[in-house]
Amino acid sequence: MPVEHKYTNKLAREKSPYLLQHAHNPVDWYPWSDEAFNKAQSENKPIFLSIGYSCCHWCHVMERESFEDPEVADLLNRYYVAIKVDREERPDIDHIYMSVCQGLTGQGGWPLTIVMTPEQKPFFAGTYFPKHSRLNMPGLMDILTQLAEKWAKQQGELSRVGEQILEAVQRQAMAVRPGELSQSTLDEAYSQLEQNFDATYGGFGRAPKFPTPHNLAFLLRYYKQHDRPQALQLVEKTLDSMAAGGIYDHIGFGFARYSTDRRWLVPHFEKMLYDNALLGWVLLETYEVTKNERYARLAEEIFTYVQRDMTSPEGGFFSAEDADSEGQEGKFYVWTPAEVKDLLGDELGDLYCACYDITETGNFEGKNIPNLIHAAISECAERFGLSPAVLQDKLARAREKLWQEREKRIHPHKDDKILTAWNGLMIAALAKGAQVLGRPSYSDAAERAARFILDKLVREDGRLLARYREGHAAYPAYVDDYAFLIWGLIELYEATFDVYFLRQALQLNDALLRCFWDESEGGLFIYGSDSEQLAARPKEAYDGAAPAGNSVAVLNFLRLSRLCGKPELEDYAHRLFRAFAGSVNNYPAGHTYMLLALWFALTPGKEIVLAGDRKDETTGRMLAVVRDEFRPETVVLWYDAELAKVAPSVSEQKPLGGRAAAYVCENFACHTPVTQPEHLQELLSHGPHSQA
Repeated sequence: MPVEHKYTNKLAREKSPYLLQHAHNPVDWYPWSDEAFNKAQSENKPIFLSIGYSCCHWCHVMERESFEDPEVADLLNRYYVAIKVDREERPDIDHIYMSVCQGLTGQGGWPLTIVMTPEQKPFFAGTYFPKHSRLNMPGLMDILTQLAEKWAKQQGELSRVGEQILEAVQRQAMAVRPGELSQSTLDEAYSQLEQNFDATYGGFGRAPKFPTPHNLAFLLRYYKQHDRPQALQLVEKTLDSMAAGGIYDHIGFGFARYSTDRRWLVPHFEKMLYDNALLGWVLLETYEVTKNERYARLAEEIFTYVQRDMTSPEGGFFSAEDADSEGQEGKFYVWTPAEVKDLLGDELGDLYCACYDITETGNFEGKNIPNLIHAAISECAERFGLSPAVLQDKLARAREKLWQEREKRIHPHKDDKILTAWNGLMIAALAKGAQVLGRPSYSDAAERAARFILDKLVREDGRLLARYREGHAAYPAYVDDYAFLIWGLIELYEATFDVYFLRQALQLNDALLRCFWDESEGGLFIYGSDSEQLAARPKEAYDGAAPAGNSVAVLNFLRLSRLCGKPELEDYAHRLFRAFAGSVNNYPAGHTYMLLALWFALTPGKEIVLAGDRKDETTGRMLAVVRDEFRPETVVLWYDAELAKVAPSVSEQKPLGGRAAAYVCENFACHTPVTQPEHLQELLSHGPHSQA
């Protein structure tokens, strides 16, 4: 039987899980639409804009306290037109009004609360508000009452304030600080990261701590460039500390979005696809550098989690899992000693509790987040008189039993919308996993997702779309969608050497430049010239929890230029560098993914073309040589007739006399081709003695 609801508003027609969560609030919510703005204008009411996402803990709290409350709803419905926006569907709207909030209050976050005129001129901003004022925090009831009174008496003044705020946001959006980037920019970024490093627990800065995997990827390249052990130590300490902490799900795998404390113990329990994709990628790179199997295993566990819990039947990847279950943050993930021992028995239960910090006192609201912060496996093994291998086997069996029991609990909400951008990141990570670990199943999963996106999220006119759910694709894709998907397709080409993916990457890159490129100032706008034109059209280069679309795009330009012999793409890259150089040089450590691209541009790169039967043992061994080391400055192609159509420069790099061959070019010169894996190894390790 269908559930009967006391209230139903216009969000019930939407596909967004976040909007649907609010579809039966007593608040008369509208989606962002002409209908809402026309209503506000015709009734001369201000807009109450609330932006969040479905797995946001404080969004849930504000809904329970206020948006489900008839008293709050009465105020909103009487004096405002209320609009709900899913920030993951509309990052363009979110970016603009988050800038407003940060400008007015000095901080931001979600839920984001904005009050503005019907003409979209904001005059009030904040984040979470309780229903009633408490301590130094104003309550929503007071805010709504006061702003409604001001609107009635001082509407002209509020409109002028909104106009000034909007002009400031527009100036900020259009502000370009051109300049030049150089090796000194990379050096300064390293210095800033080193100074900001937490030597005790890893990571950067104070709590809350975010993983920011691109910081670690930058440090790996800096280590390779300068052979500086300290740079690698920062990476390993951070990854080891996160993997030991509660931010890592030791029972079901996968990382939470961030840690609320500096030790990585207590996470904000929501799991996001983009974090797990980026962490899987940087763990694989760290494994390439160190050959430490621990990092490969962690990457594999992330992929296990994603393929098990976050993959749609069609092959796309879901967005996120909530922090809350049964209305409580973290309830799904925590344990008591009694629960563990009832399941595992006293002997194995005592062992697991001792190793994973499961105590009667608890480490989170009286219960326990499993973690290894204070007890490394080797220390536990010594304490219990077991070899590390035997202990690992016992703990693995315990973990499996605990996971099976946990599966019976009420699961956190899963946001099952499929976002092009975040799928692009997971495609890149899985394709990288196939290359580094020799696991074809990973490239199969990446290919399935890529074909799903290219089939279901591309309009008939070729325009990429941003979101898919329940058979419905919507919203013209943003710069992140294009940039992240192109990255995934490049990695997928290098994993499979299927030219289809390289061709798709080039076509999407052409569309990206056509719709997003700023011809006058350089750089890429957040949304396209063919999208809804909002109050401002910003560009973003700051690499926050996830890298910026501009940062990923510029490295794509450079890689595609080298892969396909397209020097014009290198020109676009250097124009993009110049456009954002002032901002980057002002704080290089806030732009570490863009600095991966700068490092790539400054580093003498290699183009390797393999030619021969892919089933041939010799070519297989040659490919293994290429993939056996950390080579982020290298692009790899496999000659065939189809590739020559996309990359004409490889048209003569064919097998030699029927034998497999490898062609290595660097610094605009090509070495004599080699036909033996050991000669290729020598060439890549020490450089050649002859060039052609």
